[in-house]
Amino acid sequence: MNFLRHIKKSPRVALLASLRAALAAFVLSSCPPAANAGDAPTAPTPPAATAPSFWDPSRTPEKPDLTGLRQIRFLTEDDYPPFNFLLPDGQVAGFNIDLARAICVELDVACTIQRRRWDLLIPALNDNGGDAIIASLAINDETRKQVDFSGPYMMTPGRFAVQADTTLKSASPTAFADRPIAVVAGSRHEAFLKAFYPQSTLMTFETPTLARNALKNGRVQAFFGDAISLSYWLNGAEAAGCCVFRDGPFTDPKYFGEGIGIAVKKGNTPLRRALDYALSRLAQRGVFAELYLKYFPVGPF
Repeated sequence: MNFLRHIKKSPRVALLASLRAALAAFVLSSCPPAANAGDAPTAPTPPAATAPSFWDPSRTPEKPDLTGLRQIRFLTEDDYPPFNFLLPDGQVAGFNIDLARAICVELDVACTIQRRRWDLLIPALNDNGGDAIIASLAINDETRKQVDFSGPYMMTPGRFAVQADTTLKSASPTAFADRPIAVVAGSRHEAFLKAFYPQSTLMTFETPTLARNALKNGRVQAFFGDAISLSYWLNGAEAAGCCVFRDGPFTDPKYFGEGIGIAVKKGNTPLRRALDYALSRLAQRGVFAELYLKYFPVGPF
């Protein structure tokens, strides 16, 4: 993750392992930091049944000319739950899959979804093996060199998890001063804590699983990590009700990326505009919120 599906292999592998474990245990279920170190803001945890919005509700992109658009061949992968995963019958499913189908319904075009290995998605797109990638691909400087993107349709913020019976009322730098916080070593979450929680004691772990276990067992006061995998863990059998979110989400793009978008081939402006139009319409009609709550009933936001 780097929980936004960065191309770099090691952060992605770490997140994937974390999500696999969390999904197995889960029963299908912005507050930007301040500019000065030690002064990161917090925000009240929103209600469980809240879907984020990534579109201006007062503005809908002008409907593009769709006369030349007869179908969209989406490319995805099958090993990134809850966004893309295989059902027992071998069919691919997940948030991205349902969103792709909703886009095709909105645009009234045929829709196909083809599976590829993660490392073959962009090459397949650029070789005309598909029209668009919907696989939680991060929008960043590296990926922009290879593809064009729709507007972001998801973020992966950072959040604090604490023990449910904690006396801490907030996750501010002052509240966590001199307290041990678990974090994955070398992650963007560790970089965030070093910048904004300099008085806290950081306890680094190789994997999110080890960090979560340290929180559950009381070795640390909090765990700061990816909100998506944390939301699954908090509501799964593995956590056993031990812990809850405290404050956040934190969404500073410097640390948590610009979001994930649908990728199209460089220069395919007509399709990119059509996708932006469909995403905005789905948000306005409440379809996006329904899909979000289906896969994230207690969400990362």
